[in-house]
Amino acid sequence: MATSSVLFICLGLGIVVAVLVLGFVALYNRLVQLRNRVENAWAQIDVQLKRRYDLIPNIVEIVKGYAAHEKETLEKVVQARNMAMAATGAGDQGQAENALTGALKTLFAVAEAYPELKANQNFMQLQEELSNTESKIAYARQFYNDTVMTYNTGIQLFPAVIVARLLGFTQKKKHFEAGQEAAEAPKVSF
Repeated sequence: MATSSVLFICLGLGIVVAVLVLGFVALYNRLVQLRNRVENAWAQIDVQLKRRYDLIPNIVEIVKGYAAHEKETLEKVVQARNMAMAATGAGDQGQAENALTGALKTLFAVAEAYPELKANQNFMQLQEELSNTESKIAYARQFYNDTVMTYNTGIQLFPAVIVARLLGFTQKKKHFEAGQEAAEAPKVSF
């Protein structure tokens, strides 16, 4: 009888250890999934931002042809674009994008003063593309921030917080925040 009690105790401990190991593995896998979703969401923002960056030089060139004396405004847009392209991380990228949005608003305000420019088919097409891209950026930003919230919550909840600390998932991800300049998309219709 003593042998069977020891066997049951060992079997019980084995089951408890197996459940703990499986729980640990499941939590680890969940944290990896969450981290990868955040990285994917950031990549989606990056794709839309690159599209935006590609459109800006075309718009600047068209405006340059009509508004030669607006050199300072055009230079600010190009400088803001370059800063945004060089930014890294959600915090820096958010600030750079806010500056770029402000510069684009100024550019479109300048374009408002040139009726021939507003009637230019290429300019109108680029405006439409930029408007669509701005909508995609807004959606991608929202999706990224939702994913970041899920990840940050996931690494803070018990018992996942124990696994997160043991395996280095301790750094919270930053949200991609829009500033006052980016509260609304640049006005691109005339």
